Amino acid sequence: MKKLKISALLAVLAFSTFYAEVLPVANNAIVNVIADAIKWKAETIDVGNIPQGTPKLIRFEFKNTSKAPVIIENVAPSCGCTTADYTKTPIAPGKTGFVAANYNAASPGAFIKTVNVTTSDSKTPKTLSFKGTVVAK
Repeated sequence: MKKLKISALLAVLAFSTFYAEVLPVANNAIVNVIADAIKWKAETIDVGNIPQGTPKLIRFEFKNTSKAPVIIENVAPSCGCTTADYTKTPIAPGKTGFVAANYNAASPGAFIKTVNVTTSDSKTPKTLSFKGTVVAK
């Protein structure tokens, strides 16, 4: 029985190196091109303390580092306490755009909010976040 276990283990090890060279591997160059199409100045912003009842505007800026125009297709805040605005026109290569979140600081206490951004270069949304503390007046 012990010889059978050792033989099975050796067979697995022998074939694992064979399949490691035969099976296709994701093309990292393509993944890097998509990931680099938009370069965000910051993906998380700490707004610090903000007074209760005073809306806070948070602006996320980015640069189009690809060779084609990029269009922001959808911007979805995580809750009803946040509204969003964004660059509505195509962003040419080398140019900058923005996504802005306007947070309604109605309730005191710490918060973390997100905004999901979908662009023409990737259908997977990019999650931007901001955090801070609403201080009671």
